[in-house]
Amino acid sequence: MIKSTITSKKRVTDHGEVFTSEREVNAMLDLVKQETERIDSRFLEPACGDGNFLSEILNRKLKIVEGRYRKSQNELDKYSLVAITSIYGVELLEDNVERCKERLFKIYLDWYNSISRGQINEKLFNCVQFVLSKNIIHGDALTLKAIGESEEPIVFSEWSFTQNMLKRRCFAFDDLLKNEAIKETPLFSDLGDDVILPRTIEEFPLVHYLELADNA
Repeated sequence: MIKSTITSKKRVTDHGEVFTSEREVNAMLDLVKQETERIDSRFLEPACGDGNFLSEILNRKLKIVEGRYRKSQNELDKYSLVAITSIYGVELLEDNVERCKERLFKIYLDWYNSISRGQINEKLFNCVQFVLSKNIIHGDALTLKAIGESEEPIVFSEWSFTQNMLKRRCFAFDDLLKNEAIKETPLFSDLGDDVILPRTIEEFPLVHYLELADNA
C-alpha cells in the first residue's frame, strides 16, 4: 500500500516531505526498466521516505529472481539476498527510516513465503535484516552526514558475491561524491584507462552469505 502523498502540513513545512505516487514511481522506473530487472544493479534513493521507490525496485528484482531460480532453493536464497544488497536509501526522518526497513523486509518475507512452500530460513531472514540495517541510513544526503550527535559521514557497504561467499567493504559517501578527481576520471574502464578506486574505510573477512549476520 502506497503512503498518502502528504503525511501532515507540518512535516511538509519543516522537512519538505511529499511522497511520490505509485503511478509516478512506476512511470519513472520504467525509464530504466533494464536496470530494475538486473538483480545486482545498485539503486540509491537519497531521500527515500518510507520506501515508495525502493519497494517497487525490490518487487521488480524479486520477480526476476523468482523467474530465473525458482527451481533451486539454494539459488533462490542467494540471489534474493543479492537483490536486497543492491538497494540503498538515505532518509532524514527517523520514523521513515524504520518504516522503510520494515516495509522492505515485509515485501521480502511475503515474497519468500509465497514461493518457498512454507520453508523457513531464519539465517537468511537475519541476513536480510542485517543488510537493510546497513543500507537504509538515517542521514542527510545534502550534508552527507549521518544523523546523530557525532555527525559522522554517511557510510555505505558494498556487498560482493563470489559464488556462495560474500565480501563487505565500506566507503564514505562524501569520498564518492566530493573527490574532485572522480569528476574527471572514471570509476570503471574496460579499455585499460586509469580509474578512481574509492578509499575503503573498513573491510570485513569473506564469509558464506548465510553467515553474514552471525559474523557481523
